[in-house]
Amino acid sequence: MQTLARGQADLGHEVCVLCVNHANENGKDVTHSKWETTSTIIQMDRNVRVERVGRWFGISRLEICPELVKKISEASAHADIVHLHTPNPLMLFAWWLSGNRQIPLVVTHHSDVIKQKFLQSFVRPFEKKVYRLAEKIFTTSPGYLEGSDQLKGYEEKVSVLPLGIDLDPYLHPTDSILSVSKSIRNINNKFWLMVGRLIYYKGYHVALEALTKVEGNLVVVGTGPLEEELKAKAKTLGISHRIEWIRNVSQDKLIALYHAAAALWFPSIARSEGFGLVQIEAMASGCPVINTYVPSSGVSWVSLHGFSGLTVGLENPNELAEMANELIENTVLRTKLSAGARERAQDLFDASKMTLKSLEYYSKVVS
Repeated sequence: MQTLARGQADLGHEVCVLCVNHANENGKDVTHSKWETTSTIIQMDRNVRVERVGRWFGISRLEICPELVKKISEASAHADIVHLHTPNPLMLFAWWLSGNRQIPLVVTHHSDVIKQKFLQSFVRPFEKKVYRLAEKIFTTSPGYLEGSDQLKGYEEKVSVLPLGIDLDPYLHPTDSILSVSKSIRNINNKFWLMVGRLIYYKGYHVALEALTKVEGNLVVVGTGPLEEELKAKAKTLGISHRIEWIRNVSQDKLIALYHAAAALWFPSIARSEGFGLVQIEAMASGCPVINTYVPSSGVSWVSLHGFSGLTVGLENPNELAEMANELIENTVLRTKLSAGARERAQDLFDASKMTLKSLEYYSKVVS
């Protein structure tokens, strides 16, 4: 959202982002603190006006923000278009309750709600009402619509708007980043990288089992509720000494890791993973991706088997290990995939292309 908003504003459009303020007065992130309150604040992110609406408390990932409905009404009064990103129950409810029906609405449907069945049944009626009123619904990849129960009935409204990022830092790293990358390779010339929250659908348990059958070490960048469980599993498998867990990392260090790694492992196991943005970061860095074929998800579309990486079956640590070993042994293949990864990132996932495509859709909707 930040990349899209900044890109639109840089082209001279007036962009206002409405979101929840997750930081208390001391700057502490209270996203997962049920009873902590925050205040409404207004900031400028470059040329983008960001209104972070205060919350009273949160219940089961649904936050109570009494001001939000009013804020949506006020912002919409001056807008040509409203762009809603889902899944996001709070914003769905708030937009519906705002009574705003005059300003055209577009929705980016990032993923279906897969695991939270109670939340899904509670939210679905409102979601249907909102999607019925939307002029356009975006998916981030071509294949997602086919397997989505939540998008059934809206096929004529759906268009693909792939996510994009600023590729330049990854395509053209600074000399200092390349120096760090070289140092990493000198210390560990054969390592695999995983980047993302430590949650069920990322498939970290698959990666840990695969590591028992592959040479080299694994670097995991991210935090999440499964951290202790995964560390315990690594200990049970006898591979703790071969894994480095990094909770937080700067962008420069992350880029250095991408450039040093043999491949990015991305063994997601559910359609909650609709896209996989870190795949683009790796690809732009020339780092091949080993991902999984998640039916009706965009994961294996972002990085293509045999072109920018390799794709393995769902929850298949043996095949993941086999593909990783193939990359180690076949340097010609790795070189080919590295070049293909850069090419695909530039062809499809550049932020400027996402921005221009979004504005093209907006113009059609408004007219």
